[in-house]
Amino acid sequence: MNLLNKLLRGIGLSVALLSAGTAFAMDITGAGATFPYPVYAKWAEAYKAQTGTGMNYQSIGSGGGIKQIKNKTVDFGASDMPLKPEELGLGGLTQFPTVIGGVVPVINVEGIAPGQLKMSGEVLAAVYMGKIKKWNDSRIAAENSGVNLPDSAITVVHRSDGSGTSFIFTTYLSQVSLDWMRGVGAGTAVEWPAGTGGKGNEGVASYVQRIKNSIGYVEYAYALQNKMNYVQMKNHDGLFVKPEAENFKAAAANAKWDADKGFYMVLTNQPGKNSWPITGATFILIYKSQEKAANAVEVMKFFDWAYTNGDNMAASLDYVPLPDNVTKMIRAAWKAQVKDASGKALWK
Repeated sequence: MNLLNKLLRGIGLSVALLSAGTAFAMDITGAGATFPYPVYAKWAEAYKAQTGTGMNYQSIGSGGGIKQIKNKTVDFGASDMPLKPEELGLGGLTQFPTVIGGVVPVINVEGIAPGQLKMSGEVLAAVYMGKIKKWNDSRIAAENSGVNLPDSAITVVHRSDGSGTSFIFTTYLSQVSLDWMRGVGAGTAVEWPAGTGGKGNEGVASYVQRIKNSIGYVEYAYALQNKMNYVQMKNHDGLFVKPEAENFKAAAANAKWDADKGFYMVLTNQPGKNSWPITGATFILIYKSQEKAANAVEVMKFFDWAYTNGDNMAASLDYVPLPDNVTKMIRAAWKAQVKDASGKALWK
């Protein structure tokens, strides 16, 4: 009987340990920006294979991500539009960047090879304002000597949802075009003067692929994955450059990150001969005071793992990983700012 009791106790202990192990593998939830979705999906797959913890991310646009974290329906929100320090303070939130990437104008024009078409910011703004209506307009032709431009109407495609990609894009247009700044402005959602809307980077990419003589803008990973025809852009220094990781990195080279200001940073229209002009970072939003402390710890563990192990995965999708000194600042900010309900720091 003693032997039987010992066996039963042993089985009970094993079951308890198994249950504890299962409970420990807590899945986390996030929602927001479509801009970083390809790299978050890649990180999540690798992280679950290594740790057993899943990361369920809804790619619904930055506006939706900000709304969901403010409503506390997810463990973290994601936005390509960084919130200003005062808004973070009012909401009890903190934010930190994850990767840097580029927003890329993409076209579907027969007879024009990828990267063959060149545009300045002023011309791109005029296209999106509906002031340039045909591909063979003299202002496009002036920047594309020798390119056979069709006498065809341009179909403009933009985002229909609240979007950090749109924030990056419209911020850039506001910097290079006075007409755009005065008439439209910058934001996650604007009153578009022309065109048709697609939901998410996915929706814009799909529309441009289907509609002949169209132009849209997507995060570079979507352009790569969908083999889309991209446009070279004239940068701050007056040089035409291609969208690629080294040029995104050049745009971010002089960024001065400040943890006390919530890492707020806009990277559009940066100086430098190689800088891609429509570059942006993407951000994660979490609460400083956590009602669900265990969930918050798992969120930070996931991104800590990504900073340590995810650089090659990010680079394979042409995102720019953050420098080590910035990830060190982020971990220090977690330790100083993210606490449980009793005020105890959650990150060691």
